[in-house]
Amino acid sequence: MITRVPGIRVGHWTDPVGLTGCTVVLTPPGTLGSGEVRGGAPGTRETDLLRPGTTVNEVHAVLLTGGSAFGLAAADGVMRYLEEQGIGFDAGVVRVPIVPAAVLFDLGVGDPTARPGPDAGYQACQSASEVVSEGNVGAGTGATVANLYGHHRALKGGLATESKQEGSVVVGAIAAVNAWGEIVDEDGEFVAAARPDPEEGASTSATSGTNTTLVVVATNARLTKERAHLLSLAGHDGIDSAIRPAHTMWDGDTVFALATGEVDADQRSLEALGMDVVAAAIRRAVLLAQSVPGFPSAREGLRP
Repeated sequence: MITRVPGIRVGHWTDPVGLTGCTVVLTPPGTLGSGEVRGGAPGTRETDLLRPGTTVNEVHAVLLTGGSAFGLAAADGVMRYLEEQGIGFDAGVVRVPIVPAAVLFDLGVGDPTARPGPDAGYQACQSASEVVSEGNVGAGTGATVANLYGHHRALKGGLATESKQEGSVVVGAIAAVNAWGEIVDEDGEFVAAARPDPEEGASTSATSGTNTTLVVVATNARLTKERAHLLSLAGHDGIDSAIRPAHTMWDGDTVFALATGEVDADQRSLEALGMDVVAAAIRRAVLLAQSVPGFPSAREGLRP
């Protein structure tokens, strides 16, 4: 899991009734961050400062959240928690926590008025540990996949984490999977495919901006911001290998990259590990997801 990277902790806030939630990744001091947003329907906060060439390098937490744009408010609670801990960018008169965030759209699954807010973000931080719950938790609580033929044929998505180690280098990822596309394994076989049409003649048109896969990939490697950005691009390759299609105009796929700076690493090996753990986390998220009303799990074997 992503917490195999020393110092990384993960916490969730989950609403099992409203079917939404948020997930926070807390970082150790000195963690460098970058990221990449793709697709036509992103919902993000503080992602511009992750671009190479910007002045702020250190990232203190990353928030993945449901609730669409409303869910970005949960980042306020993460910032409040970090400020209380004395964590943040030293701006002279105050420390400003740097908390990049991204949202997924889950308002059509449970209660559309149930959304993570500041208290949810704060509670996710309070619950953070090295033990990571998976499945219908946090940002994956209301996630769905295989929406390309309409929401009525989709399956339940979820959240999961994976990691790999080569020598002293550790790379881990956590993914909240709410994809327009279907999920495939390494051989291109379906892990989660759209269900047979239960409503003959129902609309198969996509609803703009209602899908997104959110990923954090972390490593203990010592990276520049440019190299961390390349790691986030490798994470997107992992999305592309596990989701067909990915990065569409109906997705807001986002990958955050974190580097804690403990060991040296070869960039090519690092990117290969990043791609692999992201793809594995995506597949695992769908296989661990449990059914909710209207959206069966992939494990129920409902495939065309």
